[in-house]
Amino acid sequence: MGMDVLSDAITTMRTGRPHSSRRDAYAPWGMRFESSDGAGFHVVLQGSAWLLPAEGEPVALGPGDVVFLAHGHGHALASGVDVPLEDVRLRPDGTWPEPPPPRPSTDPSTVLLCGAYQLDRARAHPLLSELPEVVHLPARVGAHRSLRAAVELLGIELEERRPGSDTIVTSLLDTLLLYILRAWWQRERHGSGHPTGWSAALADPAVAAALRAVHGAPSHPWTVEELGALGGLSRAAFARRFTALVGEPPLTYLTWWRMTTAGRLLRAGDIPLRQVAQRTGYASEFAFAKAFKREYGVAPGQYRRHAS
Repeated sequence: MGMDVLSDAITTMRTGRPHSSRRDAYAPWGMRFESSDGAGFHVVLQGSAWLLPAEGEPVALGPGDVVFLAHGHGHALASGVDVPLEDVRLRPDGTWPEPPPPRPSTDPSTVLLCGAYQLDRARAHPLLSELPEVVHLPARVGAHRSLRAAVELLGIELEERRPGSDTIVTSLLDTLLLYILRAWWQRERHGSGHPTGWSAALADPAVAAALRAVHGAPSHPWTVEELGALGGLSRAAFARRFTALVGEPPLTYLTWWRMTTAGRLLRAGDIPLRQVAQRTGYASEFAFAKAFKREYGVAPGQYRRHAS
């Protein structure tokens, strides 16, 4: 029920192209990654590593482990918790620097798959904002099979560059991000204790049905009563449950999603403002422009020119 919302949460924030690199590391080794506006992931393909987050305890990583850092905070990867660290800086276009050449006649102690996504945090979806500092998905037999398959395919493409690899790698990276978030969501939903926040919202049939409806048809003139009926709840009961799990009332979230969708449409191309207004539930271009300026602080046309 929540998967479409999960996809939309990514779509609203993703900008540019994701990038990744396969890196061989020879012990002792250490890499420091500076803070950024994006998000990053690391996969241990072979050997072991320590993740050293900006805050919190070091995390031991083994073969097949995946870590996702949603908030762009600085962190480090190393063969040990006390080894010297070398700064790794992405190029201005977000691509990774070329990895150092392999050492002849020496097998690497660790093989890593590292990646980065560019995100627009000005319209951060609350689902991503709620993620913990580090999402650690340990390798377990039979767990997250789709995620493991995507990691394996991505590793192959980065190791054996062939015609079409650029497009394949970009698609695999987008797919991998969704698999990581799906794995987190499923773990939160089925793990010990009770899910909270957006994990609970996506697991709640009535709230998930309303979210899916709002995301699927933002132009519809939704009412709280109509959204509640989708899940078989009265207006008052639905409003209380939605607000408790999502963190804001249904119509407040509807407006936020409409404006977020409008921003994406304006960035995407030359769609006439009249059509953008219609697609986001506004009867006139004037009403849309007024609501958009109240939300973004600038007129739609000015926003589009700046975004281009």
